[in-house]
Amino acid sequence: MPNKALFLDRDGVINEDFGYVWARENFFFKKGIFEVLEAARDLGYKIIVVTNQSGIGRGMYSENDVKTLTRWFLSVLAKRGIAIAAVYYCPHAPSENCECRKPKSGMFEDAIKAFCLDPAKSVMIGDKESDIEAALGAGVGKTILLKSKYYPSPNTKANCRIKKLREAVKLL
Repeated sequence: MPNKALFLDRDGVINEDFGYVWARENFFFKKGIFEVLEAARDLGYKIIVVTNQSGIGRGMYSENDVKTLTRWFLSVLAKRGIAIAAVYYCPHAPSENCECRKPKSGMFEDAIKAFCLDPAKSVMIGDKESDIEAALGAGVGKTILLKSKYYPSPNTKANCRIKKLREAVKLL
């Protein structure tokens, strides 16, 4: 039987988005994220991060910087009993027109294959319309848009909109 996943964007959903977060001193977990991750774990979701990291392609920081930060935040979550199944990141600049950069669905499709996921039973939480479009392109059944500075017009394609991350718990 296929698994279900909770897909999450990183910057703006897991951590505060200050623009190009690549160093530990600029990484602050968002209020409510631990409750969402604990609920997802308890409900049997595989937790998968899908994040554009175009700062790599733009030469602002290195792929090693992203890997180092990822290891650190995964260890913090692990100490709270939260396991992240995988972190997918797109290192490309927008001009490279790759298949993995959201709003394209490459990272989702890779995860769906790797973990034998049923996208229709899966959920995406993002803070930008590009997160929602990528999830929908891969057939993700429920999309949740978290209000942020990127909060789009009422024309969003998301199934649900929330103002506070904790609201996502009841939507899983």
